[in-house]
Amino acid sequence: MLRTYLAVPVVAVIPASFVARPPQGMQRAEPTIMTHAAAAGLGEAGAPQKIDALDSSIELTRDSSGYFYADVQINGAPVHMLVDTGATMIALSRNDAQMAGLAPSIAMNSVVGQGADGVVKGEPVTLQRVTLGGKTVENLPAVVLNSGGQSLLGQSFLSQFSSVHIEGDKMVLR
Repeated sequence: MLRTYLAVPVVAVIPASFVARPPQGMQRAEPTIMTHAAAAGLGEAGAPQKIDALDSSIELTRDSSGYFYADVQINGAPVHMLVDTGATMIALSRNDAQMAGLAPSIAMNSVVGQGADGVVKGEPVTLQRVTLGGKTVENLPAVVLNSGGQSLLGQSFLSQFSSVHIEGDKMVLR
């Protein structure tokens, strides 16, 4: 897993804490993005993603199975993705690709990669727009997988952040 550590001098933190404080008597609201499933109360699939308004960082919380998930917009469509720091690029399930307006061919027998179980078959595509929190990337290469139901958020998108930091049950993308 990719781990990046940032050292922040105490001198910078103390003045910033005064600037970030709301006026006396007011509470600062933390903006949160949730999946439609979470908003409907459908369980852990919609674990909240917190976006810090000051530095635009995105905080993901590890779910009970031990994985990090992100609720991403692909070509304007919501997609619940497994964050896979070991994946080279975004890999979409057939269903998620169709929801994002892509029309993969029926066969998809081209070898698009190598996985733990051997060759991975699918079809290369280009995503017009991928958005997570305040980060949007356009014209991003990806693959649509021939099999498998879980879409993966890989390095083609994650590398657009200056850091990916995991500590305990939190992953912070900056």
